[in-house]
Amino acid sequence: MNEPALRAALAATARESARLGLNPGASGNVSVRLAGGFLITPSGLPNELLGPEQMVVVDMAGQAAGPLKPSSEWRINRDVYRARPEVQAVVHAHSPYAVSLACLRQGLPAFHYMVAAAGGKDIRCADYATFGTQALSDAVLAALRERRACLMANHGLVAVGGSLDAALALAIEVAALCAQY
Repeated sequence: MNEPALRAALAATARESARLGLNPGASGNVSVRLAGGFLITPSGLPNELLGPEQMVVVDMAGQAAGPLKPSSEWRINRDVYRARPEVQAVVHAHSPYAVSLACLRQGLPAFHYMVAAAGGKDIRCADYATFGTQALSDAVLAALRERRACLMANHGLVAVGGSLDAALALAIEVAALCAQY
């Protein structure tokens, strides 16, 4: 896909994440890989109102282009793309049940067979670190080792995939599993 098509798909995914209750208001973020960097949703704007022109380009050095600031969690997205060449998209969500479990600092054990959709026998909860920091990104990368999703202590969830559709579908599944658990 070319950049205009990726911008449109990313904005549509962000709006869908809001519609589904994964990312109310301006919470969470969605990103998609570009050559040399990634597109990410902007900081502080409501997901349900985002359009293609508001997506922010960030290079692998962490430099953003354009008038809008990238999501405060741009480091997580960048570091996932650096560490995981197979990942093409990241969804970071603040769904209510994922946030509830994350605030208890609990992951999901193998209570249901669909936990395996995240790539392993459980879904880990990353250690706590302040939002927007390199420490949080490092904790998320550790929790994602050999996995496609994790919870983030006192925060939410991260799901990754080979496409925006795959990452969003996994985020939806993990949110549902959190509710069931």
